Amino acid sequence: MQPQECLSEFLVYLRAERHFSTHTLRAYALDVGQFLEFWEASQPGEPLQQVTYRHLRAFLAYALRGRSKATVARKLAALRTFFKFLQRRQVVEANPARLAPSPRMDKPLPRFLTVDEVFHLLAQVSREKKFPGCRDWAILEVFYSGGLRLSELAGLNLADLDLKQGTLRVLGKGKKERLAFIGQPAQKALQAYLPLRERLLHGKNLQETALFLNYRGGRLSTRGVARVVARWAQVAGVAGHLTPHGLRHSFATHLLEGQADLRAVQELLGHASISSTQRYLHLNLDYIMEEYDRTHPRS
Repeated sequence: MQPQECLSEFLVYLRAERHFSTHTLRAYALDVGQFLEFWEASQPGEPLQQVTYRHLRAFLAYALRGRSKATVARKLAALRTFFKFLQRRQVVEANPARLAPSPRMDKPLPRFLTVDEVFHLLAQVSREKKFPGCRDWAILEVFYSGGLRLSELAGLNLADLDLKQGTLRVLGKGKKERLAFIGQPAQKALQAYLPLRERLLHGKNLQETALFLNYRGGRLSTRGVARVVARWAQVAGVAGHLTPHGLRHSFATHLLEGQADLRAVQELLGHASISSTQRYLHLNLDYIMEEYDRTHPRS
């Protein structure tokens, strides 16, 4: 099998069986494609069976000089997955990237809000009465109440919402479904938004399944949702650059500060691994000191 045929089959596998997003597929196609170009240029006519860790190291040195550790780690992860796929298809006997060490990543603390900052932000937008403002209020409340990812919120349909039960059916990474919970403030915001949503569609004689709409009556894009968060953060005078993921971080942080069980937070966030949830254990210093004083016998 020719290298480019291997790449094509690999991308089909990622799309059909692993349910990778379009963005991730594009990244894997770029990363693996760059390596295949390097291989064909340096070892013309040689099958992928001949690839060794030495060749991978040469590729990374060639392609990634001066790049960030995150870029190196991403390309190496793509190559590990690619050769693991080829190994299962018996195209290669061993995975040359399996033992390659990933670069040690710097993990700066993400931007997240204090409880007071969240309440101040939501108080600003809750004063809105017209369609755009009510929609934005509902978006911010759902982000903070449910801890959703940006793509998850933008992908919500009206049928996913159960206001009576206070739940949302969320389609997460790998097309895995989970329930997200929405508290009374989020329910109130949605109750204010939904009649305006219906009026907009009726006025334009449209039918749309999406929960959150743009002013034309179509689904609000991920970029549009991100702009909503950035705009209201600016209006509220929130310091720093707040993103939708910052609201998700705030959700997780405040649950853990409230002594929520780590496993429960893992379920609420839709994390496959507990190690992903542990990244949110960046509790503020005042809280940690209070807990130390409260629990240590000689504090």
